[in-house]
Amino acid sequence: VVVFFYKDVYRVGRLDRDSEGLLVLTNDKRLNALLLHPTNKKSKTYLVQVDGQIDHEAIQKLQQGVPIKLNKKIYHTLPCDVKYLDKEPELPDRFPPVRYRKNIPTSWIEIKLNEGKNRQVRKMTAAVGFPTLRLVRSELGPLSIHGMASADIRTLDKSEIDLLFKL
Repeated sequence: VVVFFYKDVYRVGRLDRDSEGLLVLTNDKRLNALLLHPTNKKSKTYLVQVDGQIDHEAIQKLQQGVPIKLNKKIYHTLPCDVKYLDKEPELPDRFPPVRYRKNIPTSWIEIKLNEGKNRQVRKMTAAVGFPTLRLVRSELGPLSIHGMASADIRTLDKSEIDLLFKL
């Protein structure tokens, strides 16, 4: 899908090539700062499919924070909310599809962070022995992909934007 926007529209945050989900575009630099600056503590929620059947111990480690490598240094991630998902979330098919191995199960978790380091979720799940296969950002602050289809574009109205600044 190719969509053209005005010149001064830019993305709030980023999704790497292998990630999917909510991407906010704006021409309001205040909104960018509101959603991304660490002092504002806006959460980012991800639906994560991992390789293998993730266990309670790995989930606890993720919740407490784990050491990951950032810029050739070790960084200890902040505590975060992690939930095991009993069933696969309803998401559009991924293209290309995630690799499939008949004899190795996968599992899904939801991770809610208040920080956003480079490839952080992927590095966190790998650090506890469960590499990420599929990563979908489902929420950024109060904004969500729930009820949207792949490639949907939704314009926030003034009252929604005002609400963002009040939260």
